[in-house]
Amino acid sequence: MRDTFISTATDLLAEEPRSAVVLADISAAAFDPAAGQHPDRVINVGIREQLMIGVAGGLALTGMRPIVHSYAPFLVDRAYEQIKLDLDHQDVGAVLVSVGASYDRPESGRTHMSPQDVALIDTLENWTIRVPGHAHEVTPALRAAVRADNRVYLRLSTISNAWPQRDAGDLRLLRGDHTPRPLVIAVGPVLDDVLAAVADLDVNVAYTNRPRPFDTAGLRALADSEVILVEPYLAGTSSRVVGEALADRPHRLLALGVGRTDLRRYGTAADHARGHGLDAAGLRASITGFLGR
Repeated sequence: MRDTFISTATDLLAEEPRSAVVLADISAAAFDPAAGQHPDRVINVGIREQLMIGVAGGLALTGMRPIVHSYAPFLVDRAYEQIKLDLDHQDVGAVLVSVGASYDRPESGRTHMSPQDVALIDTLENWTIRVPGHAHEVTPALRAAVRADNRVYLRLSTISNAWPQRDAGDLRLLRGDHTPRPLVIAVGPVLDDVLAAVADLDVNVAYTNRPRPFDTAGLRALADSEVILVEPYLAGTSSRVVGEALADRPHRLLALGVGRTDLRRYGTAADHARGHGLDAAGLRASITGFLGR
């Protein structure tokens, strides 16, 4: 996903005169060829993530479309106040593109993990959040974001589904039909493990890589009385949205995702997925327990 982002962003610099890339050392070498072609629109501020957002806000105020890139904890956690003030409060647009996601590079320690990033962005106003499940979902999401004027957070990961999904903003029913039965919603790169976990269960499975704005109309069309939400970031991040969308209907909701327990033995990404119950076996245990099967 990261390579696809760099390639697409480089193309967009040539195609979209108002686009600019703002970096804080992360991936700077990968953008060296683009910087050679567009030295005034590839800006590396060094290891100053708050300044990176401030520069993006200033560019946006002049009509530019900044693409801001770093690891999720540096881009969102560390610079949250600047995102709130320099983008949200000034009501200007930008495209924030993170790597690292929840625990993609655990060998680098807790400093490189951000399972709470989507929840933080969700406290702000009018953001579109895209969580691709495959590298081929990155390019259309980034192109659409750069050609718009709103605020977008694009969350990239090294974890990937085997196949991309097209038109994956609105909820897309991938298994089952509109017959009333429990609905399992997979967000982004958790889809393959979700499908493996429910392979022999009588449930519908829907997919989205755009948790904000959440497709509430699609949810209401597909949801029965039991909804299971699986997200690759902090568990329960979208519970509020789902609950509000179904407030007039009796329903039960199981929200699965990264837990709040800090796994202090860094291990591998697969170890963390198991530790948080986000591998196929862990998901199956949680889902069958919820459904009483």
